[in-house]
Amino acid sequence: MLDILVIAPHPDDAELGAGGAILKWKAEGLRVGVLDLTSGEPTPHGSPEIRQRETAVATDILGLDWRDILGLPNRALEPTLEARGKLAGVIRQQRPRWLLAPYWVDAHPDHVAATQLVDAARFWAKLSKTDLPGEPHHPERIYNYYCVHLKLAPQPAFVLDISDVWEQKLAAIRAYESQFITGRPTAPATFLDRLRDEAAYWGKSIGVAYGEPFTCREPLGMTTTAGLI
Repeated sequence: MLDILVIAPHPDDAELGAGGAILKWKAEGLRVGVLDLTSGEPTPHGSPEIRQRETAVATDILGLDWRDILGLPNRALEPTLEARGKLAGVIRQQRPRWLLAPYWVDAHPDHVAATQLVDAARFWAKLSKTDLPGEPHHPERIYNYYCVHLKLAPQPAFVLDISDVWEQKLAAIRAYESQFITGRPTAPATFLDRLRDEAAYWGKSIGVAYGEPFTCREPLGMTTTAGLI
């Protein structure tokens, strides 16, 4: 069973939006998994075989306890009843306390559909008298990470200090060479330059070197303020 399940439309989305959080959770001894809804292919410089190798490298860098692909269609992801049932089954089997899903405002239809699917599957996962595998389970919260294709300036619910794991997060992203290095401009500002700038912006917002923003549709609860910056 997992403590946290990060659900990503494509391989690399979890690394981009929540790689720092994953690394920090693993350092704290939590069991963390990633479910990629699609293979992410086709892409201009990738292939199923290349993407699989890249994902394996990134998974090793993050130290994930579990990772799988749900097998839904890339570029045609939709929150259908069939897809909802498949995802709800995984949630019931892995039984995470928290789910992570993409931010719900995006230009990429797969990302929007992924968040709709996670919201619905979370509800279905708790149902009784169903043919879904496993026992009923309802994750406590869905937190949303930012991996968007729009030029947004969102107001997150909180920003996590990832300064101590930034280089590891960057290494996990670099593992997807076909997506972020091959065919990309080699002079500043490259995609990775921009990524560092964004992390530094969020870090500045809380007075640290690098940060990762998250939001949540439901109120955040605290038993102590000791972890606040």
